[in-house]
Amino acid sequence: MPITTPLLDTRTYQQLLDEALARIPVHTPEWTNFNKSDPGITIIETFAFLTESLLYRCNQIPERNRRAFLKLLGIPLQPATAARGIVTFNNERGEQKVHTLPANIELRAGQVPFRTLQGLDVLPIEAQIYYKHPVLNPPDRILHHYEQLYRSYLVSGQNQPQPRLYETLPLTHAIDLANDTVDGAIWVALLVRANDKPYATNLPDVRALLTGKTLNLGIAPTFADHVQYLTVGNMASTPRLSLSYEIPNVQNDGIARYDRLDVRSDTDVLREAGIVQITLPNNAHQLTTWNNLEPLEAGVGNFPPALDDMKLNERVLTWLRIAAPSAPQARLSVLGINAITVIQRVPVQDERLPQGTGEPDQVIKLAHQAVLSDTVQLTIMNPIAPTQPEHWQPIDNLWSAGSEVADQNAQASARVFVLDPEAGEIRFGDGLRGARPPFGAIIRADYAYSVGQAGNVAAGAINSSPMLPAGMKVTNPQPTWGGANAESVAEGEKQVARYLQHRDRLVNAADFVTITRRTPGVQIGRVDVLPAFTPELATNESGDAPGAVTLLVLPRTDPLHPDTPEPDRVFLQTICRYLEPRRLVTTELFVRGAVYKSIWISLGFTPVAGVSEASVREAIKQAMRAFLSPLPLEFNPFVSEQASCMTAPQDGWSLRKPVFALELLAVASRVSGVLLINNVLLGNATGDQVSQIAMNGLELPRIAGLAVAVGDALDLDSVRGASLPVATPFLPVPFVPETC
Repeated sequence: MPITTPLLDTRTYQQLLDEALARIPVHTPEWTNFNKSDPGITIIETFAFLTESLLYRCNQIPERNRRAFLKLLGIPLQPATAARGIVTFNNERGEQKVHTLPANIELRAGQVPFRTLQGLDVLPIEAQIYYKHPVLNPPDRILHHYEQLYRSYLVSGQNQPQPRLYETLPLTHAIDLANDTVDGAIWVALLVRANDKPYATNLPDVRALLTGKTLNLGIAPTFADHVQYLTVGNMASTPRLSLSYEIPNVQNDGIARYDRLDVRSDTDVLREAGIVQITLPNNAHQLTTWNNLEPLEAGVGNFPPALDDMKLNERVLTWLRIAAPSAPQARLSVLGINAITVIQRVPVQDERLPQGTGEPDQVIKLAHQAVLSDTVQLTIMNPIAPTQPEHWQPIDNLWSAGSEVADQNAQASARVFVLDPEAGEIRFGDGLRGARPPFGAIIRADYAYSVGQAGNVAAGAINSSPMLPAGMKVTNPQPTWGGANAESVAEGEKQVARYLQHRDRLVNAADFVTITRRTPGVQIGRVDVLPAFTPELATNESGDAPGAVTLLVLPRTDPLHPDTPEPDRVFLQTICRYLEPRRLVTTELFVRGAVYKSIWISLGFTPVAGVSEASVREAIKQAMRAFLSPLPLEFNPFVSEQASCMTAPQDGWSLRKPVFALELLAVASRVSGVLLINNVLLGNATGDQVSQIAMNGLELPRIAGLAVAVGDALDLDSVRGASLPVATPFLPVPFVPETC
């Protein structure tokens, strides 16, 4: 929203009159005649009229000056940011041909519009993604059995290692290529569509269609358990990691060979979700796979994984092998083929704006706010030469613009404008600094705007488009990200004093807090600054690492961990990109989430007679979680208008503040309905009962188990047994039992 003048008092004449009449029975009960003809009523009406006039004049003075000062400083409100995402197209039932879709196609998630950023070839194929998952600790009997089966394959003149059993699993989530696979690779099976029967006849035709085409593959890393680090002088903290993309090179000697494919990608898919454009071979004979393997040879060594579904085997065109030989920490998932990046924006074409006035500092307003600044194109048609439209360019500051009467050798252009994207306002120069639109000039604008946070839609929400060919479907395999609403006027006003101090540069601790909170595209719940501190040292305190700064940042909400929110990769990357140009080149900056330390609490209480024990028990649990919450009071999910806020810390649990059992007892005793706290038991991760638990570095408490009982507290072993962390799920592999 644009910066507007707030009102100190919005009461109207009628409201003032009604309020005064309501006070009569309180102060003068003997006054009983409230008719219009009563002289006292006339006096009250007169003063209500005069008070309304005074309030109107007061509303014009202080806040308007503050807004004017904010505008003079050139500090606009932070605009809304557009959400981004990845979608995949599926030509499941359409015509068997390659559809080339242009860029800027409109897609919709309900009423929220998105636009594709690039064009792509939608190939008439399907894809299944697999990986070779190791079978852990197989029985010795089974292992010896497989050694006997593959003995002839293993002894080939070389010292081959023992066979490692695996099972072929579909890729349904992000996996670690080093630990979750036996070969460090992900396998993409390109298939003939299920409806294109007979498969044997369609295989050559489809291979001919794919020759020389570009396959768009969407890849995303895991978004959890990630940290960001900005080194001195540049943003790159580690060398860029790369993946290899290979296709089978089938010959008649039965050896698994692969050719490296030409790929292009604008993003490092091991760090953020992106599109990899793979150029397929120009020869249809290179789009094939092995079909003459021995029964026991399929899936062995470097061959593609063995598929038990014979009908699926009949549909395989070829395989793609994606590996990360130099990145043992690679953890990613494949989102799908025929993928492309989308952005949430609504384009506006050829909007007619108010005509030029020829006056200095003319300001015109676009029809929409939350404008995406990189999309604005302004055309001004001078009435003197109506057939020669002029394209004016955006500029950051009119003070660097040229004069409209400057000579031809002037380097700075005068046909420029300044855009306030949050308010949707365009400002022109005064003639000396920037040209003025001529009187009567026709002004037109092309631009796009965003709906902000509403663009963060769930997976599968983008599912329609009026511009797709018949039979083609679209979906988003993962939620979109990065959309945020514009900064409010109240938040913008708070930045005036800070901006005058830091000039948008990260110098002192207060600058880090203020500027980090203004990061567009994320909802930040907490920012803590640890100067001269690095989390990479085992034991250190603030002041031990000169030149290093550590930021602890937490999101306002986290659906997976509502009590103790954790930042994901996108959240941290967005903050890093915003802070990078604003930090000093000599500052080593670490951006981290909290390191949560598990604690267990058991509490016994005696309720006040006559109250509900269940309600008091839940109130105590809520008080415990509110008191230990890492989020500030305004974002604390356990503080409500009905619940008492006295026990919750104003800024969340402080770093390096220990958890004391006696302090928890004091918090619980303040809960309404509690007569007596009988005892409080506090346990740490080792299972011991302690009186306090220390917090070091970036550690914050996380309640792993909480039990509240009437009478004596339950023992910690009972609480811990009910709240042990769940083991990582795995897929059991059934073995075929022996039969007679």
